[in-house]
Amino acid sequence: MTKLRNYNCVPGCAIEAALHIMGGKWKGVILYHLLLDGTHRFTELQRRLTGVPARLLVKQLRDLEEDGLVVRTIYPVVPPKVEYALTDEGRSLEPFILGLCEWGDAWLRRRDITTAAQLAAGDESLKVQSEAASNN
Repeated sequence: MTKLRNYNCVPGCAIEAALHIMGGKWKGVILYHLLLDGTHRFTELQRRLTGVPARLLVKQLRDLEEDGLVVRTIYPVVPPKVEYALTDEGRSLEPFILGLCEWGDAWLRRRDITTAAQLAAGDESLKVQSEAASNN
């Protein structure tokens, strides 16, 4: 059984408790990728979360594990293989995480802001279009 994090104080309200668990710049993004893409090895997560230092990613994953949202599976092989997946409790956050994603998309659209992921996807579609045009 995973050791759950010990809390030294009683939260003032339910939203405070939820934000304490979800707090941290990368926790929501980690949960989002594990929710949509399933189980990931550490290096896969690190590639998806560009800009997060490895040490911080390890800390955020450990916090999520201690909070019972993520399970870490260690395989006894060389080189070491570690996988991260959502627990049932972590999957229960799906409506919240997807709703937050939809809200974020709408907020960005209202301000005509393009994300780095959209730019990268646009570059790929432009590359495909130019290759198709050159083949004709």
